[in-house]
Amino acid sequence: MKVLISTDIEGVAGVVDAQQVRAGNVEYERARQWMAAEANAAVAGAFDGGATAVYVNDSHGGFRNMIASDIDERATLISGKPRIYSMMTGLEFGVSAVALVGHHSRAQGRGVLAHTINSFAFARVMVNGMELGEPGLYGALAGQAGVPVIFGSGDQYFIEENKGFFDGAVWVETKQAMGHASAATLTPQAACARIREGMCTAVQAGMAQALTPFVIGAPYECRLQTNSPALADTFCVLPGTDRLDGVTLSFRADSIEHVIRTLNVFSTMSVALR
Repeated sequence: MKVLISTDIEGVAGVVDAQQVRAGNVEYERARQWMAAEANAAVAGAFDGGATAVYVNDSHGGFRNMIASDIDERATLISGKPRIYSMMTGLEFGVSAVALVGHHSRAQGRGVLAHTINSFAFARVMVNGMELGEPGLYGALAGQAGVPVIFGSGDQYFIEENKGFFDGAVWVETKQAMGHASAATLTPQAACARIREGMCTAVQAGMAQALTPFVIGAPYECRLQTNSPALADTFCVLPGTDRLDGVTLSFRADSIEHVIRTLNVFSTMSVALR
């Protein structure tokens, strides 16, 4: 079994504040070490469970958070951007399962540092009537490739929002969100121990039985609520978009991959208004 680990930072134990997830300060430097430690715990757990290869996708911000020399030497690190599959890059290597480590609640959710793809630009993302965050969107991208999500770690709201999408997945709660920027958190050491154990269990279960990937049926309509009319103005420059109201637009796509790629184009466009 080849396993892809998509590692974000907002769901990592000890992370509660925006300063910890933005490069250029001491708090971030410490948090990126905790992020790498949780990734390594997942790598170790995957190999404990019988994985034959593990890919670690650095999936936060500029996708260059974890230092390569800090990662378990048995794993392959995927770093840098842009990438077509973004947080799911690694699917093209023929992986059998996906793990979501350090992930977070969707935009407008109650979890720590909740957002979807771009906290400046996106207020809500709906696909075929379902409100999705990054786990749902990228889990559906994995599902389109026939690959199930078998593991997830983060706060309780991340788990509550997504456990219905991924049947048979193992979940590890790293902290109890108490607000957007507060939590009762496990220590990094305790979180890593639980992640390693959970990943081992998830991989063993995935090898013992075929888990059902999360699939959203085609065709796809995405409704995007932006954080301002100016953002909606900008995004509607892209052909194929329909303006629904001052802050909401929609577009159609033939695949979930194209939904996500379009959202990432909008995210890049939003830089012009920062």
